[in-house]
Amino acid sequence: MSDARKSAGPLLEVRGLGKTFAIRDGLKTLALQAVNDVSFDLSRGEVVALVGESGSGKSTIARLICRLLDPTSGTIHFDGTEIGKRRRVDLAFRSRVQMIFQDPFGSLNPVHTIGYHLERPLKRHGIASGAEAVTARVHELLETVGLVPAAQFVRKHPHRVSGGQMQRVAIARALAVAPELILADEPTSMLDVSIRIDILNLLRDLKEQRGIAYLYITHDLASARYFADRTMVLYAGHIVEGAPSADLMDDPAHPYTKLLLSAVPDPDGTISSELAGKSGAPQLIDPPPGCPFADRCPEVLEVCRVEKPAPTAIAADRVVRCHLHQK
Repeated sequence: MSDARKSAGPLLEVRGLGKTFAIRDGLKTLALQAVNDVSFDLSRGEVVALVGESGSGKSTIARLICRLLDPTSGTIHFDGTEIGKRRRVDLAFRSRVQMIFQDPFGSLNPVHTIGYHLERPLKRHGIASGAEAVTARVHELLETVGLVPAAQFVRKHPHRVSGGQMQRVAIARALAVAPELILADEPTSMLDVSIRIDILNLLRDLKEQRGIAYLYITHDLASARYFADRTMVLYAGHIVEGAPSADLMDDPAHPYTKLLLSAVPDPDGTISSELAGKSGAPQLIDPPPGCPFADRCPEVLEVCRVEKPAPTAIAADRVVRCHLHQK
C-alpha cells in the first residue's frame, strides 16, 4: 500500500453502525438492540476511548469492527475499504487490526507455552520462517513488552506467570503482526491497581514508537483521560457525547456523562455533586421511541420521551446527543 493511500483520510470510519441480537423467550423471538446508529472516525496514531456502564455496547462495537460479529446495519471502512459486509476477512486485514481482550486468563490457551502463542501468528502470517528467525522474533516481542529475560518466559505456560505478565503476553501477540489498529477491550480491568498504569504506559509508548491507533474500551474515566485523545460516552448502544478527553471530563455536556463523573470517587472531598439520576437498566428490547436515557435523566424534557435526539455539534470537535443542546 502506498504512503499516499495511508496518509489520506481517517484509518477507521464507522457510520450508522447497528447490531441486533435475536433472543428466545419461550416460543417468541425478541430483538435486543445492542448497538444503535453509532458513527465515529479514528485517525492513525490516535487513541479513542469508549466509556459507559456494563451492557452499553462497548465490547460489541469492538467485535463488529474486528469482524467477530456481523453488523445488522451501517458501514465500517478501514483505510478506505468497506469491511462490514464481508462474511470473511483475509489475513491482510487480520494483520492490520488486532484485539486485546479483557481477560488474559481466557484469551491464552493454558495447554500451550508462551512461546507457542507468539510463534503461531508469526508463522501463520509469514512474518518469520526458520527456527532461528522465529525464536529471535519471539524474544524481541517479549523484550518489547518488558518480559525479560525472554528465554525464561518462552518455556512457561500462561498459568505460571502473573496476571499482569499474562496481559503483556497478549499485547506481544497482538504486536507480532505489526498492526495499525488495536482494539483494547478493558485491558487493565482484571489487573491489580498497582500495575494498571504500567500497562497503559506500555500501550502509550507503543503508540508513540510505532504510530499504532487504539480503540480503548473502558468504564474507568480516569484511565480514559490519561490515555485517550478523545472519549466517546456510550449509553444503551448510543454514543451520547464525544469530545477531547480533557474537555469532556472538565465540562460534561450530556446528563449521563455528568452522572458518570459524579460517581467517580473523590479522595479529597472537593466534589460536591450528588447522584440525581434514577438507577436502573436501559430497555434494549422493544425500546421506547424517545431518548434511551429519558427514564433516568434528572433534566428530562417532555420531548425526550417521544423523540430521539439527533447528534448536535456544540463545538468544532464536540458532539452531544441531547435535546437540551438541540439548536
